[in-house]
Amino acid sequence: MNDTKNHDAQKHPLMPPHVFAKLGGDQLAYVRPVASEDLATMFPDAPEVAPGLKLWALLAADGSPILIADSRDAAVANAMSNDIHAVSVH
Repeated sequence: MNDTKNHDAQKHPLMPPHVFAKLGGDQLAYVRPVASEDLATMFPDAPEVAPGLKLWALLAADGSPILIADSRDAAVANAMSNDIHAVSVH
């Protein structure tokens, strides 16, 4: 059974994390929900926001923050207006 795993890894090698992070360059981003309590960690320059809010972050493929919005639709619309393809992360 172990030989099967090694064979599969040789046929379909895993992409190293640093290569995967650059996938999509500046044309691919992902949208994910963010609690307002976590906002300062992701966006250190963001103004203070009331606790308990569900916000939406648009993040570059490498995880770099791009923007924060009050709705998923607003985050996706902003991505589209900047020629960025946004995908959801569940």
